[in-house]
Amino acid sequence: MQAAPSPGFRSDAGTPPTDVAFRRLSDLPPGTERDALRDDIICAWLPMAHRLAARFRGRGESMDDLRQVAAMGLVKAVDRYDPNRGKAFETYAVPTVTGEVKRHFRDHTWDVHVPRRVQDLRNRVRTARRDLAQRLGGRAPTCAEIAAEAGLAEEDVLLGLEALESYSALSLDAEPAGADGGSPLADRLGSCDHALDVAVDREAVKPELRRLPERERTILYLRYFRDMTQLGIAERLGISQMHVSRLISRSCERVRAGALREVV
Repeated sequence: MQAAPSPGFRSDAGTPPTDVAFRRLSDLPPGTERDALRDDIICAWLPMAHRLAARFRGRGESMDDLRQVAAMGLVKAVDRYDPNRGKAFETYAVPTVTGEVKRHFRDHTWDVHVPRRVQDLRNRVRTARRDLAQRLGGRAPTCAEIAAEAGLAEEDVLLGLEALESYSALSLDAEPAGADGGSPLADRLGSCDHALDVAVDREAVKPELRRLPERERTILYLRYFRDMTQLGIAERLGISQMHVSRLISRSCERVRAGALREVV
């Protein structure tokens, strides 16, 4: 929205205000007149901020958001600009606005937060890989070629390549790409298989089971693999149920202690 020029502010043929307006702004005391002149200057330079924001289109952010961020950078440039330093406002404002937009991408648009150093590596790797792909006729460059192009160690290149996948995250509810579609990613993720723990435990107790007397091995087999009751085992072996109970407890304790010794 273009504000009407305030008294004492003149813009010929739509030209943004010159150092005269900024010098007057710096000389005015706080108040309505200064606020009005400040608003006029911001509105006059707003098209420049929008042009700078347009350089970042196509990176996943809407143009409205980019223009808003660029406008915030312009406000900071107007408030911080000192015309007495002899530098033109545009020379000061362009890097200020551009930096504000870049900070927005760095701090607010990553789905997975990564340190600033890794973000810098990502940008250098992305640029080097793009330039190499053009020179290599579309062939994907190797890690060593990217490292030489960007002046990085291969370990840093690998870190930057991993960060390339961290800018945006895939929803677990998203269906796989392709015309046929398919089940969401969440339905295809693996889960904890408790049978693996059972397999490990079985392997751990095998040596101790082999060391047991044959009768104790038979009792444990009938109890835990054939699911027989202690009474049934007692009748089959011709001993009392109480004796079967004591043998099971003693055998299990011996196997457990032996397995723990192997672990230690």
